[in-house]
Amino acid sequence: MGTTVIAIAGATVVPLILGFVWYHPKVFGNAWMKASGLSVENMKGSNMLLIFGMTTLFSLFIATFMQFVVIHQIHFSSILTNQLDSSDPNSESSLLLKKLMNLYGTSYRTFKHGAFHGTAAGILLALPILGINALFERKGSKYIALNAGYWILCLGLMGGIICAFS
Repeated sequence: MGTTVIAIAGATVVPLILGFVWYHPKVFGNAWMKASGLSVENMKGSNMLLIFGMTTLFSLFIATFMQFVVIHQIHFSSILTNQLDSSDPNSESSLLLKKLMNLYGTSYRTFKHGAFHGTAAGILLALPILGINALFERKGSKYIALNAGYWILCLGLMGGIICAFS
């Protein structure tokens, strides 16, 4: 359990670090501001403590959720721990869970595997959500591409970290 908490904490900082690079004016920051209709003047006077605090909290939510996307073994226990006899360590369901974890507990627990599933979540979940919001906000395809690209990469990195180090 301890390594999972550390992996989730590590994945939580990915959006902050990647955002610092991705949205830097020398990378995609100026293009993002133009596509979003913002300017440097609009950005001044913001409560950055609140913005970074909420970003960290939301990133923690995302990292916590990502473990269910990238670690398949979680589903073993979710199926078997709700059985009536699961509290008895010698019950059929408890013994089956132990056997499954002994056989497959470390299967597909690599950075590459987690990054694949994280990237898939970015493409199949984050991109459509961002795209729908952007369409109703009357933002262009460049805005969608800049933000979706960030989240696809971000979720890929988060998934890789969580899968490899949990």
